[in-house]
Amino acid sequence: MEMERPSKPRVIDRSNFVSRRARQAGVPIVVVQHESPGGLLAYGSDAWQLADGLITAPTDLRLRKTTPDSFLRTELDTLLRTHDVTHLTICGLQSDFCIDTTTRRALALGYPVTLVADGHSTVDNAILTAAQITAHHNVTLAGISSFGPRAIPLPAAEIRFPAT
Repeated sequence: MEMERPSKPRVIDRSNFVSRRARQAGVPIVVVQHESPGGLLAYGSDAWQLADGLITAPTDLRLRKTTPDSFLRTELDTLLRTHDVTHLTICGLQSDFCIDTTTRRALALGYPVTLVADGHSTVDNAILTAAQITAHHNVTLAGISSFGPRAIPLPAAEIRFPAT
């Protein structure tokens, strides 16, 4: 059974909003899907399926991953370069694992990142609430300057895509 995330409907709504704008601007969408060799997120299992309500399109690019880093042991960097992507907009789950690690790796690889500040979340842990964790990552990721490119957190409503 999937861990309940009270913020999941908000993340889905913001992801759909940003993705719709990107598609309208002709910007490629990469849907990254985490899986594990067995257990809860085993490939093809009910829990592995994309969340109900998440809108995808046949033109969206799909990527399977097995670590919090969407670049590690995947073709993501090659896929982005093939489609002339030079800037990433990141949203989804979980703020403290996949969002954090993928954002840091993107910056290290030279990709500036727009982090959908209200379009990622996680679950409470023993110390912090999901909202605190998400807010912490918005501030922390925006504060990283050592890679050169920066992560800029913006609410979904403020994100714009240039026409291609």
